[in-house]
Amino acid sequence: MATYVSLISWTEQGIRNYRDSVQRADDFRSLVEKVGGRVRELVWTVGEYDIVSVIEAPDDESLTALLLQLGQQGNVRTKTMRGFDAQQMAGIIERAG
Repeated sequence: MATYVSLISWTEQGIRNYRDSVQRADDFRSLVEKVGGRVRELVWTVGEYDIVSVIEAPDDESLTALLLQLGQQGNVRTKTMRGFDAQQMAGIIERAG
């Protein structure tokens, strides 16, 4: 499965409903599982972003569909990056020559 790191910011709606944040995180985990993935890590942060998550998903299309569903709810906006573990990075370096 592919790994993705999402930097998550609350919208105005999301911050107004901050008390629901833990429940929304549980709902998010369920949504990820429905597309065949899993949440490896989800932490609330202080600073530019409100939450950081590390997600495994079967492919880019599954993750994109998931993020569209999440964004449609109106509580957060995401910036998501594809991540690679050390073994994957070693293979990429080898391919680069």
